[in-house]
Amino acid sequence: MTGAVDLLADLIRFRTVGGGEGAAARHCAALAERAGLTTRLLAWEPGREQLVARTAGGDGPPLTFTGHLDTVPVQPDDWSVDPWAAERDGDKVVGRGASDMKSGVAAALVATVEHLARPHTCRGVQLVLTAGEETGCTGLVGLDVPGRDAIARGGPLVVAEPTANALVLGHKGAHWMRLRATGRAAHGSAPELGDNAVVRLARAAVALHDHTGWPRDERFGPVTANVGVLRGGVAPNVVPDAAELMLDIRTVPGVDPGELRTQVAQLAGDVVDVADHVVLPPVDTRSDEPFVATVRSALQAAGVPDDVAPPARFFTDASALAPLLDDGSGPVPAVVLGPGEPAQCHVVDEYCLAGRVEQAVVIYRELLERWCSPA
Repeated sequence: MTGAVDLLADLIRFRTVGGGEGAAARHCAALAERAGLTTRLLAWEPGREQLVARTAGGDGPPLTFTGHLDTVPVQPDDWSVDPWAAERDGDKVVGRGASDMKSGVAAALVATVEHLARPHTCRGVQLVLTAGEETGCTGLVGLDVPGRDAIARGGPLVVAEPTANALVLGHKGAHWMRLRATGRAAHGSAPELGDNAVVRLARAAVALHDHTGWPRDERFGPVTANVGVLRGGVAPNVVPDAAELMLDIRTVPGVDPGELRTQVAQLAGDVVDVADHVVLPPVDTRSDEPFVATVRSALQAAGVPDDVAPPARFFTDASALAPLLDDGSGPVPAVVLGPGEPAQCHVVDEYCLAGRVEQAVVIYRELLERWCSPA
């Protein structure tokens, strides 16, 4: 079986920026099938298939590991190395997606394969490798009914997103909104005859950026707002009659999406249209959940601190996958635990530590051991 660091290098070499995840999913499927897992590629968009791989049988719902195969864009000229070469610099594996989050995918797949190689009665393991997470979990959200039905329900969820192998029990949600303004075109030499839609949205952008009265949570901190995109106009000498702003709000438990949208609309002004683009709920697993104790036991066995870290600021596929795993008996427990470095997400010369990847394999193996052989 390919080692986790070697598999990570293979995955980095797949250019999965906003597409191409299907090829990486097929690579992982081939490894999973050789280990005896049943696999299914879930159609979504052409070339962006997603993978469900799981053990056959089992006496109940499986433990699910999840990770996404897509990455954010990259400007190769800004990098000191080829972003897709998976170069090594000592313990560092450098490449787009190294930390976010192909290292987590590699560790989860290798740990599962190694677990299945040990003779035992397997309680059930499932891997769900997704596309489109970076654009708002669009791969999972966009699944049709057969695709959703292919995912086994009921078991707990481990998200292998980058936490440097620290245990995280929750993360913020995401509420992305599209703001639009319309105006009246005019010649650039007579701006007083027009109605500048860009200026209107620029005022809204400043108001949203400067606002300090967002809701907050004692554990998750404040709601945050980022003006990510502002576009409009066709030429310097034309007063723009349309403009669009994309707003990224990170939410906390207890915040109502409708109330938040109303607050944004009030800040933007009554001549700006506000509509939802992505709405993903926060994840908040109780610390006294029995599965959390199992994870902490696995961390201890692997020689890793089992302290619970603060909730993450980023969102994960758990926002979309955890509801799909609900078999009607209530929300499944979800934890975030992966080998990537949180500070390396979306940066130039992104890297992860090879030693951390290998450590994650040990942690996941210990977790699987406890899952199949509960005390």
